[in-house]
Amino acid sequence: MISVEEALHRILRIIIPLCQEKVNILDSLGRVIGEDIFAYRNIPPKDNSAMDGYAIRAEDTRGASVEKPAVLDVIEDIPAGAVPRKKIDGGKASRIMTGAPLPEGADAVVRVEDTEKAGDRVKIFVEATKGQDIRHAGEDVREGERVITQGDIIRPAEIGMLAALGRSFIKVYQRPLVAVIATGDEIVDIDENPSPWQIISSNSYSLAAQIMECGGVPLQIGIARDKREDLVSKFGAALRADIIVSSGGVSVGDYDLVKDVMKEVGNEMQFWQVAMRPGKPLAFGSMGGVPVFGLPGNPVSSMVAFEQFVRPSILKMMGRKNIFRKTVKAILEEDITKKRGTRHFIRACVKYENGKYTASTTGEQGSGILKSMVRANGLIILPENASFLKKGDEATVQLLDCSFEQMQNAEYP
Repeated sequence: MISVEEALHRILRIIIPLCQEKVNILDSLGRVIGEDIFAYRNIPPKDNSAMDGYAIRAEDTRGASVEKPAVLDVIEDIPAGAVPRKKIDGGKASRIMTGAPLPEGADAVVRVEDTEKAGDRVKIFVEATKGQDIRHAGEDVREGERVITQGDIIRPAEIGMLAALGRSFIKVYQRPLVAVIATGDEIVDIDENPSPWQIISSNSYSLAAQIMECGGVPLQIGIARDKREDLVSKFGAALRADIIVSSGGVSVGDYDLVKDVMKEVGNEMQFWQVAMRPGKPLAFGSMGGVPVFGLPGNPVSSMVAFEQFVRPSILKMMGRKNIFRKTVKAILEEDITKKRGTRHFIRACVKYENGKYTASTTGEQGSGILKSMVRANGLIILPENASFLKKGDEATVQLLDCSFEQMQNAEYP
């Protein structure tokens, strides 16, 4: 039996990022970019107006006020997208719209609220300063500047920037195809009618959802019965995936059969059993270069083991730099007792109030109680050498989502 850290080290040292593919920028949302993006021109390309108003020379408004406005001749209108035709000389102004290019000679824009039209002239009621309400060329992005770095996650802002630079297609890291195999004679699929001694294979769907949530593509191979032929067939079919995840068949009672089958298909076993709870009976190896995770059959054990080991592997394959869930320090709202020797992951409800995190358990913590995960938005991590933490103690909590933020802002402002 090895530690959680050792298991992670052995897993991640053989996981490598996948190749890259070219996709439309709208299909790149949430993906990891595989190239540096440089600007081929300034944004904005030319000085332009930040306001609807008048393009003027600042010196022509010196001393202007409501009582003594500066009066200038209006020589043209410049709507957005138009090209200015006339130069601004002394005593002149051009009516200009937001985003329109600044005419030659102008060095300021006075917003329309500070003016009054008077026939072919305009009264200016404020003294302008040079550069006022002008968006300068290259103010956002300068030609040759690197604006997105390889390894960045594409968000809506990055998509907007790519569009501004005329990049309709970009290179991103591929999303791993993750095969999911459930094993056991006692389980049936979701649409089947279970007998009193059978259970529905919830693992097939919770694992697929976890894969999707972190960006992978699930490939449900189905249920493998506890027969050599069926196991060989299912694992063989899964070899076209980038990662194989099975649930069940790795406990002490039935592990030998699965191990023999995995060897028959071409498995190189790295380890079996990790000093953690839930999730102790966890196997990891590879088949023909494809990483294989043998997760426990109990639903909570399966999900917790996925979070600790499979999720970071998928994210690394996708080119992600930060592959681990965020952890915080939280104040426990109840006493917790455990046995020494294994790391415990306690399902918890995390809250953030008055500048601090608090955590309470979600109730019964049995590895078969899926409801404990349904109610959880975090995992209290209790180290191997701990046996008792009392209410009010501080503990490390791994956040599974940000629902505690939603609880803070439950009411519409």
